[in-house]
Amino acid sequence: MTPFKIVIPARHDSTRLPGKPLADIAGKPMVVRVVEQALGAGAEEVWVATDHEEVARAVEAAGYPVLLTSAAHASGTDRIAEVAMRLGWADDTIVVNVQGDEPLIAPELIREVAHELATHTSAAMATACHPFHDLASMFNPNVVKVVLDRAGFALYFSRAPIPYGRDAFLSMPSRLPTEMPAYRHIGLYAYWAGFLRLYTGLTPAPIEQFEALEQLRALWHGHRIAVAITAHAPARGVDTPEDLAWVRAQFQT
Repeated sequence: MTPFKIVIPARHDSTRLPGKPLADIAGKPMVVRVVEQALGAGAEEVWVATDHEEVARAVEAAGYPVLLTSAAHASGTDRIAEVAMRLGWADDTIVVNVQGDEPLIAPELIREVAHELATHTSAAMATACHPFHDLASMFNPNVVKVVLDRAGFALYFSRAPIPYGRDAFLSMPSRLPTEMPAYRHIGLYAYWAGFLRLYTGLTPAPIEQFEALEQLRALWHGHRIAVAITAHAPARGVDTPEDLAWVRAQFQT
């Protein structure tokens, strides 16, 4: 199995759901539930990186390693880079970013993304996607899309519907053409630790700021992102109170 480490960035002050990492899910803080899922992936180490002392205390109370990181980080990637540097991980270490609001993340998917990077050494990062099956998601700006080249590297990520089937959407406006290579991006990343150190020095890209997608910074500066295509959509993450209610229900079944 590909050796890798996991860092879970957990920012306390979420815009849509403040205090999200500490939200109770069947008697445990959400961030702890994420750690428990991540441990099933077989990583060498699993760390939580947070900017909030209360989150750090909750993780420590559950017996898991945590680092209190700077509150000035603009993104989860910057927070993970701080962890990699402080722990002295070698440049060729694979570091997987598991979002702190994914308490149902599949361990198999984490391993798949780590393996994708290990087998594409020319890439700086790896991530995952899965095929779209409905038109509504394709046109939803909260759902991120990715277009791939013939070798499976990302050409672009967007909140807009890409690729745009000009003729197909005119002739069949109510459904997604089955042959269209349309993929929904899954927000799970693997990085080389050496690239994480480089990333912190990259200037933010205009496309990154307009799309509000931090992975575009890597593409804009000429770095490659390998993309694993998985057959199944990941479990729902937690962005809103409605998402939290749904996830809580899954733990009750």
